[in-house]
Amino acid sequence: MTQATEAITIADLKTQIKRLNSKAGQLKMDLHDLAEGLPTDYERLMDAASETYAIYRQIDELKQQLKHLERES
Repeated sequence: MTQATEAITIADLKTQIKRLNSKAGQLKMDLHDLAEGLPTDYERLMDAASETYAIYRQIDELKQQLKHLERES
């Protein structure tokens, strides 16, 4: 992989992480609001928690990829 290709990939990963962090922050706030309102809307709790978990896991995986690419460049 060329250095220019790696730079694009690193930049793309950083952009993707930034976007996901923004969405994750909103999901975290939504989950917090939902938890504060319990027992109202308890039916939504598992879906909200699952979606929040999934996005934070995705962010973590992308950060691991980014670290790996940055070490290689």
